[in-house]
Amino acid sequence: MKISTRLRNLFRIKANRALDRMDDPRESLDDSYDRQVDMLAQLRRGLAEVATARKRIELQGEEIGARYDRLGDQAQEAMDQGREDLARIALERRSGLEQEIVTLRGQFEALRQQEEHLTENERRMTARVAAFRTQKETLKASYTASSAQVKANESVAGISADFNGVGRAVDQAKDKVRQMQARAAATDELIARGVVQDQTAAPDEDLDHQLAAGRSSADIERQLQAMREQRRRGAVEGGSGWLGIGRASSTEEQPTGR
Repeated sequence: MKISTRLRNLFRIKANRALDRMDDPRESLDDSYDRQVDMLAQLRRGLAEVATARKRIELQGEEIGARYDRLGDQAQEAMDQGREDLARIALERRSGLEQEIVTLRGQFEALRQQEEHLTENERRMTARVAAFRTQKETLKASYTASSAQVKANESVAGISADFNGVGRAVDQAKDKVRQMQARAAATDELIARGVVQDQTAAPDEDLDHQLAAGRSSADIERQLQAMREQRRRGAVEGGSGWLGIGRASSTEEQPTGR
């Protein structure tokens, strides 16, 4: 097969695989599942950020609350010591903290509600993603089994592209085998006729082959002559039947001298 033909076949195979992936519902299912997993991850990151902000405000509120209580204690201690001026300062600072605590409380409640809402969404989406994953794997398994059955049926029916490719490969292999066998037979004939010299044979081996062929022909002629003489003797002896079997050959094998 030419290199250009192989390259065309390779490009065609890759293009077909790309189209198969585009049409494969398993790829679409996996893509949809990956997108849902990404969205769930984003939701969880948002939930973590909201929880972090709520916890930061909670810690800040606890710190301000502790200062608020301490200022109240200081105001009471100042009154016990007769220092009304210090008690006034402590109460004024404590009053300023009340408004800050109210603001933080509102922010804390808003973040807490948002966190509860995101937690509920995260729970629902987690369940949805898990259900979709189960459905996805079921559909993929069904599609894989059906695809395998279709390919098997097409192969049995001889209509599969892969099966046709295998058939072409077998036909090409048979053609090459027949061509090689014909070439081997032709070269054997040419070597036997002496038209083509066997480069691996010993020197003058072609003469040995021809002389051997001559000796074989002479031997055959001697056997034919012996059969003719035996036939004439059999006709003269009047058909000795089975008693004459082997006598001619045994007589020829006996030595002529004593």
